[in-house]
Amino acid sequence: MQLEQIAGGYPSREKFLIELTLDPPDATSDQAGVPLLDEDYLILSTIHSAKGQEWKNVFVMNVVDGCIPSDLATGEQDDIEEERRLLYVAMTRAKDSLDIMVPQRFYVHGQHSRGDRHVYASRTRFIDRDMLPLFQSMAWPVVKPEEQARQEAVQSVRIDMAARLRGMWS
Repeated sequence: MQLEQIAGGYPSREKFLIELTLDPPDATSDQAGVPLLDEDYLILSTIHSAKGQEWKNVFVMNVVDGCIPSDLATGEQDDIEEERRLLYVAMTRAKDSLDIMVPQRFYVHGQHSRGDRHVYASRTRFIDRDMLPLFQSMAWPVVKPEEQARQEAVQSVRIDMAARLRGMWS
């Protein structure tokens, strides 16, 4: 609730996220106090600052090509291997549970004004298709069977757009 209140004081979500620090407090000038057992707290960390740390639950965000490996680190094979090691570091920080987030699309700022301002993402090359059975896969939102049947029925309708367009100009 505190994070939500703080975020409410910013003019936009982007401004809040830009100013949000991703390093734990000991990497900044602030010093965190000893956590109380009855308090819930969240640690946001970069993979680099997570080295040597371990947490009960870990969520690794944006595990897609372009982020892991970074677009800037795909020029040389050694750079790609370093990115693979970084993903390994991120995944091995979890004691009890590991959640790997693979978004389908990203919102982008610099896209053409007529675009939908989203780009599609693909799962990182470091987790190939043969490894997928080792993971439990979940998608959001969960589609109910009756909704899925309706979507499939809608998709099965075929429209001859070329014929429709020709008819408009006749």
